[in-house]
Amino acid sequence: MWKRIFEIVRKEFRQALREPRMRVLLFGPPLIQLIIFGYAVNLDVERTGIAWVDQDRSLASRELLAEFTSSRHFQVVAAPAGEQDVRDVLDYARAQGVVRVPPGFGRDLDAGRTATVQILLDGSNSNTASIVSGQAAGVVAGYAGRALGDRQRAALVAATMNTGQPAAIRMPTLRARTRVWFNPDLRSRNFYVPGVVVNIITLVTLMLTAMAIVREKEIGTMEQLMVTPIQPLELMLGKILPFGAVGMLDVALVTAGALLVFHIPFRGNALMLIGAAMLFLLTTLGAGLFISTVCQTQQQAIMACFFFFVPAFMLSGFAFPIWNMPLLAQAISFLDPVRWFMEIVRGVFLKGIGIRLLWPQMLALLLIGTTVLSTSALRFHKRLD
Repeated sequence: MWKRIFEIVRKEFRQALREPRMRVLLFGPPLIQLIIFGYAVNLDVERTGIAWVDQDRSLASRELLAEFTSSRHFQVVAAPAGEQDVRDVLDYARAQGVVRVPPGFGRDLDAGRTATVQILLDGSNSNTASIVSGQAAGVVAGYAGRALGDRQRAALVAATMNTGQPAAIRMPTLRARTRVWFNPDLRSRNFYVPGVVVNIITLVTLMLTAMAIVREKEIGTMEQLMVTPIQPLELMLGKILPFGAVGMLDVALVTAGALLVFHIPFRGNALMLIGAAMLFLLTTLGAGLFISTVCQTQQQAIMACFFFFVPAFMLSGFAFPIWNMPLLAQAISFLDPVRWFMEIVRGVFLKGIGIRLLWPQMLALLLIGTTVLSTSALRFHKRLD
């Protein structure tokens, strides 16, 4: 039995690696996709262009402008003169936002009244707009805190001058100290690149396995396999084992690229990642084998792969938090193996956690993978239909 399986495995490797172009396609695209997605999938907003409208032209408004220009998040790129100019700046995307200082801003601050600043944002990209809004609010809040401190010091000096003795004013203070675990710099790339690794491995192994039986049907070699003493189980194992090995090599290759190119922290155990990847490959190889048994052409197999991959990708939590999804979508995501592998990879990369905390995810991968692979094995027949 194992000799026949070995011969099929050797045949698959020969067929996949006999052409130089095929050898490049097995390992080149995963690295290229990692680099492209790693640089493209970045939600950090480092430098935002804003327009400044100063209708007060006071010392306070100039100080606020200095706060924005000295911030690493903002750069003043326009100074609209009127309402139409403000609309044009946002309509033509010349700036991401507009900061308007209304008349009387400095006078209200000096009088101890509440002063307002208007911030207009381009909300076509809601994620970027929310980040910029928080950054701008932080700049304004910082300036407001310093203005309050200056006013308190002025009041203290005035009280001292009036009484001729040092005056003490006790003011309540509240200070929040924030400490971010696992990703102190809040780099979105640290969160997304491990997810890109998962998606690449899913797509590569799924498509390679899906083409296995379909290619035999298209090139006419299935008839030759039918007259051999090879059993269906032997043929199935001989088809999926080579692509399982390719999948594990791609896991190592893409992980190394994530560490060396993007400097993603890897705080966990490499053996934990390898074990989880092997469990995950049960599902992708089984799903690919299932697709290959129900499709007659390679075009059908490719379309079926994307029919499986796109919903799995959307429900995996790669870009959208699962807890923000509707309850039905959250329930369906429990059947998504990509979700569980995504949680394991991010936990190993960023948190350094092990099987003590990740055993539920690994158990889910084992159950889903066993079910999918068993179903595919039951459908697998050594015949043309």
